[in-house]
Amino acid sequence: MQDQPQTEAEKEAALREAGRLLFAGSADFFYAADKLEILPPMRGHEIAFAGRSNVGKSSLINALTGRNALARTSHTPGRTQQLNFFDVGGGKLVLVDMPGYGYAAVEKAKVAAWTELIHAYLRGRANLARVYVLIDSRHGIKPNDAEVLDGLDKAAVSYQIVLTKADALKKHEIEARLAATRAAIARRPAAYPEIILTSSRTDDGVTDLRASIARLLSERGE
Repeated sequence: MQDQPQTEAEKEAALREAGRLLFAGSADFFYAADKLEILPPMRGHEIAFAGRSNVGKSSLINALTGRNALARTSHTPGRTQQLNFFDVGGGKLVLVDMPGYGYAAVEKAKVAAWTELIHAYLRGRANLARVYVLIDSRHGIKPNDAEVLDGLDKAAVSYQIVLTKADALKKHEIEARLAATRAAIARRPAAYPEIILTSSRTDDGVTDLRASIARLLSERGE
């Protein structure tokens, strides 16, 4: 007897379970690079997390992996100054925490160096499966966010928008922000159409993010 085709609800449940299992395993820091010349050798699939300084990137990575201190969090924007590489699930996935952008108090030369590192990494990393671009849901897509999206579109690097700090918004504000964000990325060629709404404080959306990553790996044959 042949297996019956899965319903959409069953497929979604399977992805959520796959995401849970992926991030229930090990998650370990293994490399840091502040120059393109010393990036680690490419292996497996990589996903990268990008976003403005103070968008809550490290907090979301910690919530995603279920580790309180995997990625360093700080009340000082601009703390992450290099590409930090984490092994997830014993070699199933490499997660990359990218330097935050858009923090004006850091000297211009350092910002320029970070920006060049980010763009060089995005252009040259053949095993980069997707960039998750974190946007503060309270503010939406700002000009320097749009510049990053422009660069990803130009480099033909798949990316997906993740709205953070959703617990700070009322329901009607969330709906308005989602609509505005969908409109902003509608004609962007490298943008994945689904937007993920998250809060690392309440864990809202973390399961959705895990499922999204599990779907991506499944599409890539993992």
